[in-house]
Amino acid sequence: MNQRRVLVVDDEPTIAESVAARLRADGFLVETASDGPSAVEACRAGNPDLVVLDVMLPGFDGLEVCRRIQADRPVPVLMLTARDAETDMLVGLGVGADDYLTKPFSMRELVARVHVLLRRMERSAAREDGALRFDGLTIDLIERRVRLGDDEVHLTRIEFDLLACLASRPRAVHPRERLLADVWGWGDGVGSRTVDSHVKALRRKLGDDWIRTVHGVGYALEVPA
Repeated sequence: MNQRRVLVVDDEPTIAESVAARLRADGFLVETASDGPSAVEACRAGNPDLVVLDVMLPGFDGLEVCRRIQADRPVPVLMLTARDAETDMLVGLGVGADDYLTKPFSMRELVARVHVLLRRMERSAAREDGALRFDGLTIDLIERRVRLGDDEVHLTRIEFDLLACLASRPRAVHPRERLLADVWGWGDGVGSRTVDSHVKALRRKLGDDWIRTVHGVGYALEVPA
């Protein structure tokens, strides 16, 4: 079985080495980088399967790192941030991060998130479905493309998976806990803010009318009957 490669990027040596050691103990091949330019170069040279990426970095920040590595090739990114502002989370998700953890975090949760992201990528690569069409909105599940009218809508991997999940049962209400299980692979129901943040990111790209909020429950794709 091939070992998965993970790049850990953090300018705090203690955190970087602690995360790297925990991931190595879990069977991953791990490299580290401590600034923006070296992180981009390490991605290009090592082709990691996943990147654990701190937001605050010297050289240029993690958001710019994420932009550059996603421009080279799609790779799952778990972003680490000391901030808890919703804007920072949305910006990170908007430039291609798949998930985020706010410092301080537990190593156990970080490793669990890494496994979930990798499993989701494997499932996505194996899917062989058709396209879903709803009154101007087209979701191509094979090519993983979304069109709204004549315009292509550029979504991150997790935004696409969330939209596809909602579209699998249009007009039906998808509880947050179910979305966390189906899209993120989390079974404990923790992380509803993650769902809310990604829905807000989708609305910014698709418009507010496509996703209906059912307060206290979850979300539904709002399409004509």
